[in-house]
Formats: sequence, structure tokens, C-alpha cells
Amino acid sequence: MDLNKRQKVYKVIMLVVIVATITFIATTLLMYQHIGGNVRYVTVSSNDGGISSTLASFRKIIDQKFLGDIDEEKVMQETIRGYIKGLDDPYTEYMTKEEMQEFTADVMGNFTGIGVYLTKDSQKNAVVVISPIKDTPAHKAGILPGDIITKVDGVSYTGEQLTEASNKIRGELGTKVKLEIIRDNKTLEFEITRENIKINHVEEKVLENNIGYIEFNSFDEGCSEEFKEKLEELKNKNITSLIIDIRNNGGGLVDEALEIADYIVEKDKTLLITVDKNNNENITKSKKDPIIDVPIVLLINENSASASEILAGALKDNGKATIVGEKSYGKGVIQELLTLTDGSGLKITTNEYFTPNRNKINEIGITPDIEVVLSDELKQQLVIEEKDDTQLQKAIETVKQK
Repeated sequence: MDLNKRQKVYKVIMLVVIVATITFIATTLLMYQHIGGNVRYVTVSSNDGGISSTLASFRKIIDQKFLGDIDEEKVMQETIRGYIKGLDDPYTEYMTKEEMQEFTADVMGNFTGIGVYLTKDSQKNAVVVISPIKDTPAHKAGILPGDIITKVDGVSYTGEQLTEASNKIRGELGTKVKLEIIRDNKTLEFEITRENIKINHVEEKVLENNIGYIEFNSFDEGCSEEFKEKLEELKNKNITSLIIDIRNNGGGLVDEALEIADYIVEKDKTLLITVDKNNNENITKSKKDPIIDVPIVLLINENSASASEILAGALKDNGKATIVGEKSYGKGVIQELLTLTDGSGLKITTNEYFTPNRNKINEIGITPDIEVVLSDELKQQLVIEEKDDTQLQKAIETVKQK
């Protein structure tokens, strides 16, 4: 991947922090937004007299009376973190230069760690596992979806400290990390060795009755092109229908999800509607003719979020897929990633999105056409056999009838 491509920062929906374990604010901000292949630079200044005056007063008192040394960089970072925290938005986040580097590396698919997708449970204020990445140390150790990570190397973390916990779980190749996890009200401990993590964003196979099956683990950079390649492989095997599985997919890049929808939905159909704080509306429509015309079933569950919900909404409202499974997570807001000139960054909520039929998703989710709730017993299994996966079996039954 060339340097210019690595330096692009895309409009993203980030529900999850991918742990492959994954001056002041008045400084000029440079916003990089991926729009049709171009990079747009927007200068944003923040000259807030009220806050600046208050901070100046505190600084004067500290300079006069504080007994101790002042770490200017740490004070700056914590001041910004506090300001952002005051917005009371779980998805708006300040990142240091180092955190930004790790974040963009994660999005590009370069990982060293244990291989697990994490999110913040706002109600429990806890760091929760969305899912381990297949064949990674976390997966092999037995980490399960829904596990609550309470401690990392003996240090306690809350949901508000998701980024800090994620960075702590990350580490050098070959080193170990200790996790304390709560599962079913029981406390468990794991010691896991960090490795280089390779993510297969898209996996495919052929099921019974020439049913194609494609599973998305995330919507990271390049997964839409992977989807196209896998789809061509399945078409060459003469599939007569397709099941797309986005269960436990916490999201990723908006552009990738829209590109996948564009391969399926007819040209000039609405895929997504976004609205900003001034009620300015932007409608994204499909640009290409579809490359597949077989019946499609889309599998979702309570951990399908963000970009997953964009894909589900686009296919459902355009009548291109039957949705099977459980109601999705309900994260219907978009963040933009802004980079400060010192390399630090701000991920800020800027838009709410709606399905093509203008259905609200945020804090509501997408309701499946056919609801199938996976049993708690099955959810606790690291690997579910196809014959025991009631949601998958319902999807197979549904496409057979089409």
C-alpha cells in the first residue's frame, strides 16, 4: 500500500475500536474527507474567548501556587480530553498522535495484538467484546462476544476508557497481556500472547443446494473489492442464491459498505440519507448496474452496527434482500476524522443517517424481516456448527423458497 493511500483519512462510522491486540485546540485543524477520490482540506479555527479566558485564569493560579512540575504536553492532552468528554457523545473522541497512528493503521488492516473487536457499553459503562477475530490469539484463548473486560494487566478500565484499554491491550509482538473478564457474572482471567494479526475481511463458501455464503468480519479498507472477487468465485461455481452474513460486524468505513450495496442495488437507487446539524440533507445513490441477480438473504444480530446497518438498510428498503436474525445495534450516526497539525486527531459526530425509506436507525436498529433469536447457549459457544446455527438454517430455508 503506497504512502499517499495510507495518509488518506476517510469518513467513517466507528462503533468499534479494533484491538489487534489494535499549540492547544486553537491549533489549525486539517480535515481530510474522502469524497469521490479527492482530498478536501478545510481549515477550522477555535477561538473561544470564554473557555480560553477561564483556562488562562486557572493557569495563572497554577503558575503562582502549584507545588510541582508541569508536564505541558500531558496537561494539553487532558484538557482537550475533558472538553471532548463534556460533549457527552460516546462516539466523539480525541486521540493523541500515537493513538491516531494506531487508529489509522487499524483501519488499514495492520495489526499486532490479540485480535478482538471492542465497543463501549454505555449503559454498563464497560468495555465489551463484540467478537474475537477468527484464528487469532483471542479466538484461540476462548474470548467470546459479550465478554466484559474489567482489567488489563491488573489495571481497571471503564467504558469511558475504551481507547486507553485498547492501547493497553495492544503491545509488542510476542509479549503477553493479562485480561480480567466478566462472563455470566463469573470472573475469568486470561493470559494471551500478542501476535501479528491478519484479518480476512471477507470469507466465502458454497452451502447445500448451490447456495453461496459470504461473511463480512468488518468493513475495513479494501473489503468491497474483496467482496467483488469472492462473488465472482461463487458465480463461477454456479450459485443460485446468496447468504450475506454480517452478524457481529461492528462497522467500519462507510464508503466500503456503500460500494458493496452498489454492487447489488439497481443504478440510481437511494442507498443512504445523511443529515447534518443544520438539517442539510445528502442523498447517496447507486452509480452502477448490479453484478448479481440471485435471491439474497442478509443475516444480522444485535452486534451488527454502523456500516453493517447502512448495508442492511440499503438492501432491505430497495427490496434486494430478506433480513434474517435479530434487531441490529442501532448506531445511526457518522463520525468524521480530523487531523491536527501536530498529528493528533478528533473523531467527531457530524451526521445522522437514515435508510432509503427515511427510517431512523440511531438507538433503534434495523428490525429483521424474519426474527430468529440465537439461544444463550449457542452464543456462548466459540464455534457454532452450521447444523446448530438456527439463524443460518433459517436463512438457508428462506433462500430455498425464493
